[in-house]
Amino acid sequence: MSRYVYTGDAVPLLTGDNREPNELDSDDGEIIFDRSTSNVPPGAGEVAQRRLTYEEAIEEAGFGLFHWLLLLLCGWANASDAVEILCVSFLLPTARCDLLLSSSDMGLLTASIFLGMMVGGYMWGYLADQRGRCKVLVVSLSVNGLFGGLASAAPWFWLFLLLRFISGVGVGGSIPVIFSYFSEFMPRLRRGAMISALATFWMAGNILAAGLAWMVIPRTWAHFSLGGLDFQSWRVFVVLCSVPSLTSALLFRLLMPESPKFLMEAGREREAIRVFRLMFELNTGRRGQPFPEFGLCTSSKKREEADDLKLLVSRREQLANILKKGVKPIQQMFRGVLRSRSIVVLIIFFCISFGYYGLWMWFPELFTRIENGGSPCANVSLPSPLQNHSCYPVKTAVYLEGFVIAASNLPGNIFTILMMDNTGGKTLLSCSLMASSLSVFLIYMVQTKAQSLVLSCVFSGVSVIAWNALDVVGTELYPTHLRSSALGFFTGVGRVAAITGNMVFGKLVDTNCAVPVLLVSALLLTGGLMALLLPQTRQTELN
Repeated sequence: MSRYVYTGDAVPLLTGDNREPNELDSDDGEIIFDRSTSNVPPGAGEVAQRRLTYEEAIEEAGFGLFHWLLLLLCGWANASDAVEILCVSFLLPTARCDLLLSSSDMGLLTASIFLGMMVGGYMWGYLADQRGRCKVLVVSLSVNGLFGGLASAAPWFWLFLLLRFISGVGVGGSIPVIFSYFSEFMPRLRRGAMISALATFWMAGNILAAGLAWMVIPRTWAHFSLGGLDFQSWRVFVVLCSVPSLTSALLFRLLMPESPKFLMEAGREREAIRVFRLMFELNTGRRGQPFPEFGLCTSSKKREEADDLKLLVSRREQLANILKKGVKPIQQMFRGVLRSRSIVVLIIFFCISFGYYGLWMWFPELFTRIENGGSPCANVSLPSPLQNHSCYPVKTAVYLEGFVIAASNLPGNIFTILMMDNTGGKTLLSCSLMASSLSVFLIYMVQTKAQSLVLSCVFSGVSVIAWNALDVVGTELYPTHLRSSALGFFTGVGRVAAITGNMVFGKLVDTNCAVPVLLVSALLLTGGLMALLLPQTRQTELN
């Protein structure tokens, strides 16, 4: 962000100035507030006149307790999204009997949450860039948890499908926004490793979902009657999976501040300095000492856009202007220097989402089909059972295997944290996608259940490196005013790919299982090659 020489009267910092933020005059890049030199001791003028960019202010606030608490809270939110998405895959082997599902119906059910995420991804991302990250996170997490929990009581397939779709709308908001929010508190030199650490909580959510499925779904104590509804154990599992999202929404509402980067871009300097002060106090433990004196290079661009909107008299004009502004970030992403990287990122998101979710969501079902031995595609001639006696008693081994595959994420996450800042996201992204492609190809080639389980674990451990690298690269490729919108748009594209992948698996898993499995391998290889075209973003400043 550019700096300007400040020549006007100094605005008091954290003192008795009673003007509201919208009463302060500023131009793009102007120093919104500074401490007057008349009230500082001799020799301190040089410090008092410091004017810091966002990156410099983040460094001034230090690194410590605040960032570790932020990691825990944002990580729990990220884990809650993983639980809500992956819970559908674990309930398929039993819910298909109670809801009378064919393989096509199961493909539609696994696709429903991704359809909701596609709808919600860009919408929430745009709102986060306009209204603030924290507010959007609270609302989207609440939608996710509330409708995800209500789905447990749905007696019919179409109602269960609808509620899962609405839950997906909430998930679509929290996933892209949480990474934008988190990255905007991080010092430049620690950003890659910390975002990688945040991404590891997806593994925690995966393990939590698999563990809950293993402990709850096969148990007879989790079966009871609720009115006229036979509340099977898988419904209890669905209720438990909604708890992380609801608790995350509550924690963000009560504890978390707004992103200081967003506040600076919005011209809300008083609130931004309060956040920096909070960070400084928690990181240094100096609650009784004065906060360092500095001014901020900030922007009034968003405020000017809001004032322009207020000048519109007609509601129709206001609506047209809002829609125009909603499309504007997409247009900016595909112009100028951002155009080529946006096309590459779009292709990568499609490839990895089709491959990962298309295969991962069907792992429990595929392992159910190989209980008697053979490869995942060896028993494709077996019809999908539609009667209760076909699913009960529940086979515990299926959920144990799911838990093992989920836990195999751990080595990949540790590797990412250790190597991200040294190697860079581009290299890790490309190499991990190519390795994932090879592991999927070998899953199709093997002939025993043990071999399938080992290669599935390899795929789990390697593919998580790709996701972590993509999370880091995605936050560093775009400027602040486009970051959440861009991630929301690309995750929306990813949801289209996930929907397509699940529908393809649902249609072909009973007739020609080789086609979707080999297609996943080919797409992951394509994504790995495309990643080589991205610019290196290792330890770059956030624009």
